[in-house]
Amino acid sequence: MDRRSFLRTSTVGAGAAAATTLAAPAYAQGNRTLTMVTSVPDGFAVFDDAAQLAINYITAMTDGQLSFNKMPAGSLVGAFEVFDAVSSGQADVYHSAEYYFLNQHPAFAFFTAVPFGMTAQEMANWYYRRGGQELHDNLSSLFNLKPLMCGQTAMQPGGWFNKEINSAEDLQGLRFRMPGQGGQVLGRLGASVQNIPGGEIYQALASGQIDGAEWIGPYADERMGFQEVTKTYYAAGFHEPGSTLSMVFNLEIWESLTPQQQTICKVACEASHAQNTALSLAENGAALARLQAGGVQVRQFPNDVWDAFGRAAKEVREENMGDPIYAEIANSVFASIEESSGWYEIADGEFMRQRNRVNAG
Repeated sequence: MDRRSFLRTSTVGAGAAAATTLAAPAYAQGNRTLTMVTSVPDGFAVFDDAAQLAINYITAMTDGQLSFNKMPAGSLVGAFEVFDAVSSGQADVYHSAEYYFLNQHPAFAFFTAVPFGMTAQEMANWYYRRGGQELHDNLSSLFNLKPLMCGQTAMQPGGWFNKEINSAEDLQGLRFRMPGQGGQVLGRLGASVQNIPGGEIYQALASGQIDGAEWIGPYADERMGFQEVTKTYYAAGFHEPGSTLSMVFNLEIWESLTPQQQTICKVACEASHAQNTALSLAENGAALARLQAGGVQVRQFPNDVWDAFGRAAKEVREENMGDPIYAEIANSVFASIEESSGWYEIADGEFMRQRNRVNAG
């Protein structure tokens, strides 16, 4: 039995397979506009930038024959409802972070970020060169979807807190916004985890509904205005070493595109992904300096907190290994990390040591 047959007949896929029986809609020849739903409001730095840039590229490269009606979170469906909307055919495409959809399958976590997982570069290595795209395709096909990697926030900080975290005990009862496996880790450590859409985080933090939140990074966080609410910012985070965004098509819509249009969509998403990574990495340093100049205190978690994160992360990662789809993807991810890290340690490690020595001296 081939992989696609196995996935489509698996227990996980049985509930979603009905969506693949929908009749593909007919379209008139000529220009075509697809409805895209997103998980954030228009203009959200980094996150929405990736979606808008991909749209612009696709529209330009098809000379307007393929365009998009982008509908931000809440305009057609809610931030976390975009998956179901596109799977069912209510909308044509979504742009989001796949770890919002762990209720559909826990393996979707690996296509955004997992604690102590891939950096931005490691994710690109795996996705484009070590089978990540194929695994994403196979999982998504269970739900009548075709995914493309489209955006990368790079390393995400630990987040904004209304108090200092001096020990792992300080996490007990903490009301904190964090999605994905990172949120599951905090939950194991006694936090009350809230999965609040991006557009609602500021109000939740300002009103005291939550005690803290993570978002993307200094550049995007500054634009959100979190520094107006709290001045305690933990710079290093355990939860998302490199967070990927995705543009995901209804599978029947995707298959109705011409081969040329499909290729353009792929190339546009790859270009948007590269530009988005550069945006995050280029702007975060200056944004952090502005935040600090405005009174934000940058903190680091103490060692016992890091140890607690590590233990809980391993437990969370292992608890779904009995699912063959999850296990295959998890094993592929960490094999790719190990393969990359061996080279980085030999090559980049020595370069970094020498660069630091020269610049220091």
